[in-house]
Amino acid sequence: GFHLSGTVTEPAMQSEPETVCNVAISFDRCKITSVTCSCGNKDIFYCAHVVALSLYRIRKPDQVKLHLPISETLFQMNRDQLQKFVQYLITVHHTEVLPTAQKLADEILSQNSEINQVHGAPDPTAGASIDDENCWHLDEEQVQEQVKLFLSQGGYHGSGKQLNLLFAKVREMLKMRDSNGARMLTLITEQFMADPRLSLWRQQGTAMTDKYRQLWDELGALWMCIVLNPHCKLEQKASWLKQLKKWNSVDVCPWEDGNHGNELPNLTNALPQGANANQDSSSRPHRTVFTRAIEACDLHWQDSHLQHIISSDLYTNYCYHDDTENSLFDSHGWPLWHEHVPTACARVDALRSHGYPREALRLAIAIVNTLRRQQQKQLEMFRAQKKELLHRGVTSITNLEGWVGHPLDPIGTLFSSLMEACRVDDESFHGFSDFTENMGQCKSLEYQHLPAHKFLEEGESYLTLAVEVALIGLGQQRIMPDGLYAQEKVCRNEEQLISKLQEIELDDTLVKIFRKQAVFLLEAGPYSGLGEVIHRESVPMHTFAKYLFTSLLPHDAELAYKTALRAMRLLVLESTAPSGDMSRPHHIASVVPNRYPRWFTLSHIESQQCELASTMLTAAKGDVRRLETVLESIQKNIHSSSHIFKLAQDAFKIATLMDSLPDITLLKVSLELGLQVMRMTLSTLNWRRREMVRWLVTCATEVGVYALDSIMQNWFTLFTPTEATSIVATTVMSNSTIVRLHLDCHQQEKLASSARTLALQCAMKDPQNCALSALTLCEKDHIAFETAYQIVLDAATTGMSYSQLFTIARYMEHRGYPMRAYKLATLAMTHLNLSYNQDTHPAINDVLWACALSHSLGKNELAAIIPLVVKSVKCATVLSDILRRCTLTTPGMVGLHGRRNSGKLMSLDKAPLRQLLDATIGAYINTTHSRLTHISPRHYSEFIEFLSKARETFLMAHDGHIQFTQFIDNLKQIYKGKKKLMMLVRERFG
Repeated sequence: GFHLSGTVTEPAMQSEPETVCNVAISFDRCKITSVTCSCGNKDIFYCAHVVALSLYRIRKPDQVKLHLPISETLFQMNRDQLQKFVQYLITVHHTEVLPTAQKLADEILSQNSEINQVHGAPDPTAGASIDDENCWHLDEEQVQEQVKLFLSQGGYHGSGKQLNLLFAKVREMLKMRDSNGARMLTLITEQFMADPRLSLWRQQGTAMTDKYRQLWDELGALWMCIVLNPHCKLEQKASWLKQLKKWNSVDVCPWEDGNHGNELPNLTNALPQGANANQDSSSRPHRTVFTRAIEACDLHWQDSHLQHIISSDLYTNYCYHDDTENSLFDSHGWPLWHEHVPTACARVDALRSHGYPREALRLAIAIVNTLRRQQQKQLEMFRAQKKELLHRGVTSITNLEGWVGHPLDPIGTLFSSLMEACRVDDESFHGFSDFTENMGQCKSLEYQHLPAHKFLEEGESYLTLAVEVALIGLGQQRIMPDGLYAQEKVCRNEEQLISKLQEIELDDTLVKIFRKQAVFLLEAGPYSGLGEVIHRESVPMHTFAKYLFTSLLPHDAELAYKTALRAMRLLVLESTAPSGDMSRPHHIASVVPNRYPRWFTLSHIESQQCELASTMLTAAKGDVRRLETVLESIQKNIHSSSHIFKLAQDAFKIATLMDSLPDITLLKVSLELGLQVMRMTLSTLNWRRREMVRWLVTCATEVGVYALDSIMQNWFTLFTPTEATSIVATTVMSNSTIVRLHLDCHQQEKLASSARTLALQCAMKDPQNCALSALTLCEKDHIAFETAYQIVLDAATTGMSYSQLFTIARYMEHRGYPMRAYKLATLAMTHLNLSYNQDTHPAINDVLWACALSHSLGKNELAAIIPLVVKSVKCATVLSDILRRCTLTTPGMVGLHGRRNSGKLMSLDKAPLRQLLDATIGAYINTTHSRLTHISPRHYSEFIEFLSKARETFLMAHDGHIQFTQFIDNLKQIYKGKKKLMMLVRERFG
């Protein structure tokens, strides 16, 4: 049959009544070609009613009545029967078909109508003709709508997951050889290309999100699979190529290595890319996500060697002795396949995707054997040129295209193909038609035959092969690609591959593979990322080496450390460019000392380097020799102070775990790293510096008294003077440190002596910030204290501010040295300058304190400080406050040094108070004039109060009354224009 119709009843649910759906299905050559259902559900996939009817027809063919095509039935009717048939049909469905029936009747009765030009009439129940397209029904409009909806949600509400499910559906369709796979992908791609965000991002110069980028990658990979379908017709491939080129030429088509975002220019000019070597990277045409699929349209499957590899487990040649670079067989007589590795692996992916798992596996094995042979050859090549390379110490040999992080994921493809073969039962490989059908038979050659597993070494399996190829790929020396996205992809793919490897339990056979590969990678020179000499901009191996290290450690510690230590380097941050190999000067960076702008993932890379070092430190606990080696490696290779600090802290934690005695060697490593951090950050600003200094003192305390002594003696290479006095020496001299270290008197004195020496040196170097700390630290040693005091006096005239001097002066008074405090206070006064309006200045308290101190010492001291006050302070209220205090009590009444005086108050008519009184009155007069130049009415009442205070001071002089009256008269004369204010002055002062 070609047409199936039926009714499907959906039973009543709690809230829903029973529903009956009318379903019609057309099918042709074992495919459902169209469906309709009255349920009205819109989806990419068939509704449940269509599936139910199809299953019913498959399971119970006898229950479905078979009819001839309707045209045959009509042919058997006479004129009356036909009329009856049509009239009944119209009556049953008159509302729906009457307009159509009338239109058709009119056309048939019209001589010239189009319908009369055609012989016969269509019959939907009779099926398609042999030449008609026949493919599974796909609701194209629905596919477009759904993709559009998911894209509009921008990755929210699980839309990314939904799109990935659609891609998985395409893969499933390809596997079932469903020709709709390509149709569906075309519809998806069109919606992706029409996404309005593409042009928006282009205009704004922003990068697309990571998840969205990954969807584009999968789109590109799927097209690669489709065009590599080994059985597609040439015209099909031509139409795909046309479509791909059309998308490729659209301005907003995403680039393969990342978005058009405003990524920094490639300052280091990476190595030239193939044919376009001499062009500047900016002028090279960018590869888009479709470029590889377009290029793959040129690939074919007709090569007879390739045909034999994929169609037979028995394809060997033991008489083959051509040992050249591109031999067809290796020394075992097993087939090899030489092709650009990502392209060869794309073939494997295409075979798997199109439902040829056996063929895919055969090709994968040939590729892995080729890679292993290539690895061996490269090792031999390096051994031949080793001397010269090591002498030059630099290489331009590198892979411009790494396999891990590559858009086609070649290593991932090989790994998953081989892992799949480990997991599946052999039978599942027979589920598909033989590959060679309709491929055209190849010319048969004479070969000796062996079963497939003979293509593996003794003891090897698909599993060991999968692991080995992953290790080969991860260890490949490759250049860091351009662009943020491509670089992030390198990290992400590496981590994904390692996490898959971590799921595999290592047995003896696999350990053997790890050993073999680790040795290979260490010895293969520039062809390996772990070789002795690598390209300056090689992708670092830290993440991979950490995995190798932890895997090998229980089985071969020596090899584990050798591998991890070799991987610690980060050449791109070495401060000097390699001197040799100037034959290709364009790739030697001209901006060497800078943190490379081209390496966008540098901070991630440095943290991975730090992780590797931390892993080694943890493992080396208790092993003095290994700890020393790891320490040297850290000091040589890690260039970031924050990472070295983290390692120092890690080592400290591991060394002082609660359940055991401290590991003194590891503690020393921790201290060494801490000291390195101090030296690195001494002259650069670092917001964690205080924390680092405090931590270092804690660490040195744990190491012991000699470590503390050492850091104090070498303070100038590690700390600023302020840090050395306020944090280091102060902490070392604290009681908690003495108790923690169980020090005897002799040891305490030795430490104290070092602390005092440090304090004096710091005070000399930076008296402003260290003098007070130095005095405090030297309190218990008379000579040291005197020296510190002298340093302060020497610095007071030049380098110190009044606030620093007042602080030290107050400290001196507190310590019981009032004369020294006085001396410092007078020095501080010479640096001070308070203008008429600074009546809330923070130094006022210091001035009052200094005058009070002088007053308490006696008349002479007060007489000496008042001229300094008069010179430095122009603020009337402050001067009047000092004046008032000086007249309340007799100088020296506190009785210092047993000196008593007669108890007479000082006279305001004589020096030094007369000078102070005159200065205060003068300050009031000057301030009044200053205020009146720009006074506003809202300040009038405040001004009157100010004049009242001034009067109090004027009246302290014996002719003060006359002076004040003259002053007021003067004001009234000068400021007579300010009528309202002068009226208020008259009211209050006459």
